[in-house]
Amino acid sequence: MEILYLLIPLSVVLVLLIVGVFGWAINNGQLDDLEREGGRILEDETAVVDGDQARSPQQP
Repeated sequence: MEILYLLIPLSVVLVLLIVGVFGWAINNGQLDDLEREGGRILEDETAVVDGDQARSPQQP
């Protein structure tokens, strides 16, 4: 019975953490365009270059 005094607050903290992360994801636009991201895997793309890879070697 004493373990409930530990498990109930821990579960409340875990739920608050999950809700906080979900709220952060919504506010930062992580869930804005789900249809485009789902179809992007089916598209044929040529070599995709990241921003770091696009820099020429002469730039610092």
